[in-house]
Amino acid sequence: MKRKLVGIGASPGIVVGTVQLLRWEVPDVAHRIIPDDGIPAELTRFHNALEAAKERLRQIRTRVESTVGREEAAIFEVQLSILDDPDLTRGVEELIHQNLAAEKAFDIQMVESRQRFARAASPMVRERVGDLTDVHIRVLSLLLGHDPIDIPSGGRAILVTHDLTPSLTVQLDRKSIVAIATDAGTRTSHVAILARSLNLPAIVGLRDATSELRGGEHAILDGSTGVLAIDPSHADIESYRERDRQEKVAEAELQRLASLESITTDGVHVTLRANVDLPEEADLAASSGAEGVGLMRTEFLVLGRATMPDEDEQYRAYRKVVEAFGGKPVVIRTFDIGGDKLPVGGYPSEPNPFLGWRAIRMCLDKPELFRTQLRALLRAASHGDVRIMLPLVVTLDEVLGARALLEEAASQLERRGVTVRRDVPLGVMIETPAAAVAADTFTRDGDVAFFSIGTNDLVQYTLAVDRGNANLSSRFTPLHPAVLRLIERTVQVGEGAGLEVAVCGEMASQPLMAFALIGLGVRQLSVSPRSVSLVKRIVRGISAATAEEAAKAALKASTADAASRELHRRLSAAMPELGLLEQGLPV
Repeated sequence: MKRKLVGIGASPGIVVGTVQLLRWEVPDVAHRIIPDDGIPAELTRFHNALEAAKERLRQIRTRVESTVGREEAAIFEVQLSILDDPDLTRGVEELIHQNLAAEKAFDIQMVESRQRFARAASPMVRERVGDLTDVHIRVLSLLLGHDPIDIPSGGRAILVTHDLTPSLTVQLDRKSIVAIATDAGTRTSHVAILARSLNLPAIVGLRDATSELRGGEHAILDGSTGVLAIDPSHADIESYRERDRQEKVAEAELQRLASLESITTDGVHVTLRANVDLPEEADLAASSGAEGVGLMRTEFLVLGRATMPDEDEQYRAYRKVVEAFGGKPVVIRTFDIGGDKLPVGGYPSEPNPFLGWRAIRMCLDKPELFRTQLRALLRAASHGDVRIMLPLVVTLDEVLGARALLEEAASQLERRGVTVRRDVPLGVMIETPAAAVAADTFTRDGDVAFFSIGTNDLVQYTLAVDRGNANLSSRFTPLHPAVLRLIERTVQVGEGAGLEVAVCGEMASQPLMAFALIGLGVRQLSVSPRSVSLVKRIVRGISAATAEEAAKAALKASTADAASRELHRRLSAAMPELGLLEQGLPV
């Protein structure tokens, strides 16, 4: 191979494909003056680009509607209506008649429109800014001679981009795109989680891949090791194919475990549930051997949308997952919007978004938005064992506020003649040091039915490390003594109050971490569907007593590295095949 880029393996799998660069940003445009006799040609160029953009949006809308859903496809109706706006067309034409090149005329018009919409008093108008930006990028790119999302149909494209937002992810053609590589991100960033959920091999944190690579280059992407090999030789391809074959054998062996009980060698049952990002993943999660859903994220209903989803749309999405799991528990998290997960437009940017107006804070401040979701959840609860989970809770007042809105939502439904379950359990995510240290404040009056530890944010907030910052990935250490002690504290408080305590973060998906969590007393783990069998292999290969001794030693360690070595030594002794398991190789 000519060269190799190394990032962070975010979603396993090995593919050979062609690099497809995606530059989803407004391009720089030079100020170009055209002569009078060039005006007709510029007008033609503008209208051709406009029509090409419309045609592309119609194609994407059709594809998204058939593969993802009608609601998600509605994003593109909004964008088509912008391109059909006669004021936009007239404004650009006037600027071209003033001897501006088409791309500069369009750029000026769109910048002005975005600024005007951003200043609007109406939230509905402000929500259009995101759509205007998408349209701005799409048409301008066509005028400059390149299409930022021109993915050849039927090809095997390795999509390389700076970052991939959920709204762009909706547009991905899975028949053409076989893997993702991004400059930004970490194993716990949203793009990494989505890639794993979609079974799409991915590497994140490549830093400068979009600058270093050219579209059309052949490459091998290894989502386990984080290696992107450019212009590989025949021998390189054969070597990676053999590794891929070995990984598939290992995966088949893990799938065999799906039907076996999740029990340690000394008879302790560890409940394994699945994390679900999209309703379409429900069947995969159910077939993985998961004993329910430990975390259903609901942000997919909001991200990339110009309007909030109504009650019926939400109800259908929740019901689909609940019915896929029959009577097994399905824990659904209320909107965790904010931070890195913002809907299109309508929400102001903040200097410190991860410490800002997000999750339960936003929901309580937007009671109509929250009541709509709670009504949809209560309706879905009539089809199975639904449990409602509140994100980023730091005080009991937030729980009481949510419960009051839940009661109001139930009353609203009953006035409509809908029979409602009033006993739907309400739990909280423990994902800040404050929530963990003061966990006992949630248990005193029976207002909280369960805890679920969100390790991604717990690590981030405890260690003051942005989990989406590739420069800090080595400092994102879940085995730091402070994190382990907070988890231990939460488990002890939960057990003392008779509450279920689960872990639903990425930590639970990794063999060593799962071993540590079981040792800390966690008896419910929720992991990605692909990881259920792997974690079950760990559970069935250890004794709870061994894990508890290892966790005690890890808690005494001074550093995350020391804790890791202690845990690894003991787990390797119990399971000599650990190294192969961690590499995804046959054992």
